[in-house]
Amino acid sequence: MPKLPFTKEKLPSQSVHPQTNTSNFKDQRISLLILLRIDLDFGNSAMHRVGSAGNTSNSVRARKEKRLTYVLTDADDTKVQHCAGVNSLALRKSSAPDNCSYLFTGSRDGRLKRWEVSENSATCSATFESHVDWVNDAVLVGENTLVSCSSDTTVKTWDCFSDGTCTGTFRQHTDYVTCLASAERNGNIVASGGLGGEVFIWDLEGALAPLTKSNEGDDDCSNGINGSFPVTSLRTISSSNSISSHTNQPQGYVPVVAKGHKESVYALAMNDSGTLLVSGGTEKAVRVWDSRTGSKTMKLRGHTDNVRALLLDSTGRFCLSGSSDSMIRLWDLGQQRCVHSYAVHMDSVWALASTPSFSHVYSGGRDLSLYLTDLATRESILLCTREHPIQKLALHDDGIWVATTDSSVHRWPIEDQNPQQVFQRGGSFLAGNLSFSRARASLEGSTPVPVYREPTLTVEGIPGIVQHEILNNRRHVLTKDNGGSVKLWEITKGVVIQDYGKVSFEKKKEELFEMVSIPAWFTVDSRLGSLSVHLDTPQCFSAEMYAIDLNITEKAEDDKINLARETLKGLLAHWLAKKKVKYGSQPLANGEVTSVRDRDISVITEGSQGGQWRRKITELDGVEDEEFPWWVLDCVLHNRLPPRENTKCSFYLQPYEGSALQILTQGKLSAPRILRIHKVVNYVVEKMVVEKPLDSLINDAGGQLPLPFVGDGSFKSMGLKPWQKLKPSVEILCNNQVLNPEMSLATVRTYIWKKTEDLPLHTHTQGRYIYIYILS
Repeated sequence: MPKLPFTKEKLPSQSVHPQTNTSNFKDQRISLLILLRIDLDFGNSAMHRVGSAGNTSNSVRARKEKRLTYVLTDADDTKVQHCAGVNSLALRKSSAPDNCSYLFTGSRDGRLKRWEVSENSATCSATFESHVDWVNDAVLVGENTLVSCSSDTTVKTWDCFSDGTCTGTFRQHTDYVTCLASAERNGNIVASGGLGGEVFIWDLEGALAPLTKSNEGDDDCSNGINGSFPVTSLRTISSSNSISSHTNQPQGYVPVVAKGHKESVYALAMNDSGTLLVSGGTEKAVRVWDSRTGSKTMKLRGHTDNVRALLLDSTGRFCLSGSSDSMIRLWDLGQQRCVHSYAVHMDSVWALASTPSFSHVYSGGRDLSLYLTDLATRESILLCTREHPIQKLALHDDGIWVATTDSSVHRWPIEDQNPQQVFQRGGSFLAGNLSFSRARASLEGSTPVPVYREPTLTVEGIPGIVQHEILNNRRHVLTKDNGGSVKLWEITKGVVIQDYGKVSFEKKKEELFEMVSIPAWFTVDSRLGSLSVHLDTPQCFSAEMYAIDLNITEKAEDDKINLARETLKGLLAHWLAKKKVKYGSQPLANGEVTSVRDRDISVITEGSQGGQWRRKITELDGVEDEEFPWWVLDCVLHNRLPPRENTKCSFYLQPYEGSALQILTQGKLSAPRILRIHKVVNYVVEKMVVEKPLDSLINDAGGQLPLPFVGDGSFKSMGLKPWQKLKPSVEILCNNQVLNPEMSLATVRTYIWKKTEDLPLHTHTQGRYIYIYILS
């Protein structure tokens, strides 16, 4: 008899839940809560398993394990554009004879890029990749330092003229870090603010000082105990260096703290010497600080909504603020009052840039428009309009760079030496001092006409993903980008397998619907403008398929393939290959694997010292064992999977009521949830033909065989077994519906039975029925 996919098992007299000891469960909860509280007090620490109180079986209750995320983009390595909105701009003029300038952009795709800008072109010369969430702001300080902040709650420093080396990571913020400010003539001072209401002023020389040797006990004492700040975590990441967390920090360094904000901070600005700092946010007020001590000097009220943009003149005497109330205000800090209000925009003001003399201001925001305003005469003019809200402005010689919620960046012409010349073109208007005055002017038909129609230079981005849907087969994801293109992704290989172009997303989703049931083994999001696939253990190892269904020809058809294991092997193939080279060519437990693809895929996870990191898979060096979650290493190095929930179904084979058929088998049977219905049919046929005498089978069929013999009528002809030669016509039904033989047991339960109780299947052969009960 051939080996069958079923196993017999005894039916227990009663169902027992694995956690029947409720007092023990309560003890485990208390233990976990206490340990979590201790870990919070000690700051970021490595994940670890902890014992459960009151558990005498030597088992452990694991804390939430680290997640592994891989980020997919449909761009070749030669395509280096951003794929999400650009939040930050920073410019640096080169002293080289070629007069090349550098533009630094930070995007919602989590990356920063350096562009070499000439009069007619912009070429990407470096990508800075370490943030794991939106880059919200970036500033240049000193000779070669780029500072960035992110929604991943970190502030990072970079060698701006390197190939992407991150020189430091500061983790003091407890929420999204939204804004930065630097001093023009003091390359050592940077301020950061965020949604947690925290404002820190950093002395970069002290924060990035050479590390001093200390013992672990000292590190713990300086890592957030007794109200002190967590020690700064410095991490070096580059295309040529391995990931290294520096745990021995300069002892005692704490940034200056500007305490006072009770709500989120959205904007910061600093004077040229770095002695004065202004901040604004959801409190609708402008706060002024002494950046040397963090002491608050004044609070200026006047805006009626969030303060979103701030500028200080070089002396620190005058301050410009832009707000979600659509107003721009000019403040005299010496007099501690607002001296002018400008009603220029129709909606929120998100970005400001002033001329060096602070005589004119460029402003943009949610109304898609860029304006120039003379602060003295109140004369304003519309320079251009775009299709997306304006988020950042940066002046550059005779042009102004404009970043929007789109992935492209544009340079527009301006009269840098004499801005007043623009007003001579006509079309200007006088800015009112009340927000409703601008709206009233628009209703009266005095909508201004933009001076410029097209930018002089564009740094192209690529469309970002804005919509996605995981299909039922749990291998394919359908996406739509902001350009309208609909694509189908193969998650296990990390590639686009079909580009449908600009079609209806909903209709295409309906067309691709399959009646299959596979466990949800991954989750996805498109927050970074690309497809981020998240794997969490042990859930990610819950999905299996047969090799034949995955078109894996080198394995037997009935071999069960774990989707997460195959994905991880392919994803880390480059890493495994480099590991072999570094440590010799010893064979690994998983054998030779094929890479997911040689393209722009990044991996994100949490390091052993706490804090997440991100790198391209092709830049991993094969030595990052301590930086990967233990369950990933167990899978790809040792071919081991963590304990999983039961992946089998149990059922009975019983004659249909009133049938003369005998019971085919005693007791309960067990089979994988992915078992196809045709396997159940084969089992029934085998039991009927092999275990029953031929004469009895013919008599049961009314003197006729259910199907004619094949060949010469001999069971031995062609070397076939009797049950392969003599196959009765068998159909499996559920809810009076004939089941497709390719359906799995899990699919029948989900789409046909649609109930939680036992699943009855009817087996029909020549008028006879058999019940098959599938137990969850």
